[in-house]
Formats: sequence, C-alpha cells, structure tokens
Amino acid sequence: MGQRPAIALALMVWLAAGAGAEKTPDAWYESGRRAVDEARKVQPLVGRAKNVILFVGDGMGVSTVTAARILDGQRRGQPGEEGLLDFETLPHTALIKTYNTNQQVADSAGTMSAIVTGVKTKAGVISVDGTVTRGDHKSAEGHARPTILELAEASGRSTGIVSTTRVTHATPAACYAHSPERGWEDDSALSPEAKASGFPDIARQLIEFSVGDGLEVVLGGGRRGFLPLGTKDPEDPARMGSRADKRDLTTEWLKRPGAAYVWNKSQFDSVDAAKTDHLLGLFEHSHMQFEHDRSKDMAGEPSLGEMTAKALEVLQKNKKGFFLMVEGGRIDHAHHDTNAFRALTDTIAFAEAVRVAKRMTDRADTLIIVTADHSHVFTMAGYPTRGNPILGNVVSNDRHGRPLAESASDVDGKPYTTVGYTNGPAHVHNETDPLHGDYRQDACTRLDSETHGGEDVPLYADGPQAHLFHGVLEQHVIFHVMRDALGAAP
Repeated sequence: MGQRPAIALALMVWLAAGAGAEKTPDAWYESGRRAVDEARKVQPLVGRAKNVILFVGDGMGVSTVTAARILDGQRRGQPGEEGLLDFETLPHTALIKTYNTNQQVADSAGTMSAIVTGVKTKAGVISVDGTVTRGDHKSAEGHARPTILELAEASGRSTGIVSTTRVTHATPAACYAHSPERGWEDDSALSPEAKASGFPDIARQLIEFSVGDGLEVVLGGGRRGFLPLGTKDPEDPARMGSRADKRDLTTEWLKRPGAAYVWNKSQFDSVDAAKTDHLLGLFEHSHMQFEHDRSKDMAGEPSLGEMTAKALEVLQKNKKGFFLMVEGGRIDHAHHDTNAFRALTDTIAFAEAVRVAKRMTDRADTLIIVTADHSHVFTMAGYPTRGNPILGNVVSNDRHGRPLAESASDVDGKPYTTVGYTNGPAHVHNETDPLHGDYRQDACTRLDSETHGGEDVPLYADGPQAHLFHGVLEQHVIFHVMRDALGAAP
C-alpha cells in the first residue's frame, strides 16, 4: 500500500528514541526543525478518489483527543504529552463548526446529516433538510437529501457502515435513512400517525435500501430493531425483539445474493470476505460494549479495528471503489456518563481503527477523513506536572518547577482530577480512585446526563483532495469535498 506522509514524522522518530527521558534544549530545537522539514515534503493529491473512508469519533472534541493521546502514551510507559494518536499524523487539518440550524450546541443527528448530505439541518432529524418539522412525517415528504453513501452506490461503488452503537442510531442512520425523527429506529417507536401512514422506520429503511445494489457491509449493534416483537435475543433470552410488524429483518437481509448475517465473534471471524457480498453483523441487543468491557461480553464482540478490517476486505473487491463510514460511537456515551476512562479508552480504540484503514489502503486513491460530529463539555485543567496520570488527581509543581509530593487541593481541602466536566451527574461514582474504570468525574452543574459542547471540532485528512480541508469550515463542507473527490454526480 502507498505510504501516508506525516508532518509529525520527525517527532515520532524522536519519541521512539526514548520519550521517557528528559530532552535537552537542543533536542527540542532540532525536533522542531525536523518537523518543518517534513512539512515541506507534503504535496496535495489533486486527482479523483476511488475510495472514501469517513471516520467519525462521536463527541470527540479537541480535549478528548488531547487527553486520549496522553493516556495512550502513558499506557506505553511515556509521559504522554508528546505523543500522537495515529490519525493525528494525517497531514491536512481543519476546524469544523458544528451548530445545527436551530441549535447553538448540536446533536448527532443534525450534525451527521450535514456531513453526509452537504446541507445543514435541525437537531434530531435524519438526512432531511431544515424545513422539516421534527416528528412530523408529513413535513418530510419531498425534503430528503441524497447522502454521500447513496451517491457512491449510484456510481457503482460498494458501501458500508461500521459503528459501536446501534446501526440505526443517529450517526450511522444518517448515511442511508431519511426521517424527521432520529428516535424512529424501529416501527415500535414510530408516532401513531407515522405508523398509520406506513412511514418506514430506520431499520426498515436499511433493509429496503435500494440504491445501486444496496449496502454491502453493516456492522454494529442493535439486534432488537431487526427482530420481531417477542422473539428472544440469541445472546440474552431475557431480552426480546422490538418490531411490532413481526418482520425478521435479519432473514430478509439473507435474501440478497452472497449475503451473510452474524451476531457473535466466532461467526464474524469465520466470514470469508472473498465469498461474501453483503455482510450484516449485529453484535448486541442494543449498543455494543465499551472497549474496556468488550472482553466481558457473553458471545464475544469484534473490536472497531477488526470490524473496519473485515469491512474493507469485503468492499475492496469492487474495482470501482467504495465508501465506508466508521463511527466510534460510544466515546459520546461515556462522556454523557462523565466517565472519562471509557471515553478515552474508546478514543484510543478508534485511533487503532484508523491505523488499520491506513495500512490496508493506498493514499493515492483513498481519501481518509477523521473528524467528530460535535464536542463535549470535557476539560483538562489544574496545572498538573509533566507526566501526571491524565485520569488522576492533580499533582502540581512547587515554585522552583519541581513536582510536589502531594495532590493539589481545592478550597475545601479536597483533591481534584485533571479532567472533569462542566455539567453532568456529579458525585455519583462508585469508586474513590480516579484511575478506576468506573470512576465518574465531578461536574460543576448537576444534570442527569452531561451535555454536548458547542466549540469547533478537529478534522484530519489524507488522500486525493484532502488539501481542501484547511482553516475553519462549516460542517456541511465535508460532504462537498467527498463528493468532488469521488466525482459523484449531484
């Protein structure tokens, strides 16, 4: 596969030489010079892209990236601050404005719809324009916006979605469905009016998706929305399917040529990509496990990286190319719980999925984009000393710049952590050790669930047309770069 240049290559080499050691002033200076030399070598690729891979870290704002970078380095025995997550080595970057047309601080449905349709829209709606009234199925008629996935299918390319959430959740749903309400994931959730009119729920839209030859790969969670009401879940018989229409959408998927359906790790591992043209994998009744908890799953679950690799093996068979969306969806969920440990651990797993995609593709024909749909009210603060555990209590330096022996204290004489939240379910953690996986950070304003943040989010890219990402951009511009790179007809 083609080499992907990294502006930070010099820094990475420097890290490999021993990041744990204190660097001399000359070493810092020389690393800066090498970074500039590497930057001069970066040249834009101006041709068309055969393939596009869109990575979305749900809720992965700048503070999340920074903290995850430090945690990743510290797990490898380094101070952490000087490290980089794999996607941070992509050479082209931008800041993305995330507001919805009706909200200053956005939700995932409206933001992802902007990313994949090229039109900003309201919070809570799925790939329909902003004139639609949320929850009103009649207002959506004639206002669906074609998605980049649909354009890719129409051009003869293969398409896929991979997520650690339910595959009918807002981010993956926006790629293939059109709905005035993100919550209409299966027919039991439809409004009475929408149900009476025969409006298709999101899971049904996935199965009935008919652009081109239909989706080739769908991997994630959410079995309940595909199984008939009263049908026992294969992993946990105490749970039931939720489809009131009694349709088994998993069996309907199998009617496609070369189709396979899997729901556990062993079945997933046994899939022969060379013989599989349409792959559906639903590994949980609802969302998939957090990366930290994945090993505890009764039937086993593939990692986000493993799902990405399998998806690429299936999609790369199409000589015309492919479009793939990969979501690290549970970063967002951990933040809503003010559980930084799981949010950062899932971010590291997300970065590994990007590494897998980089290894399996060629930058000469594949545009890779890594971004977030929105941020969270997640902060880093407190003047901790260099290398202080990112999840731990703050230990500051003395007036001579040397680490103190004890944790810093707040005005009440209590220790506090480096990372925290502006709002959320404060003081409800069941562990007192901030390094424990179940610890939930304090929040300033007490809410049942922490909220999204409204600041810009980062974007990283490489491949054909990646140089078009620069400066500060509106979120819907991402679609237009992808469309132009693919040469897809509007």
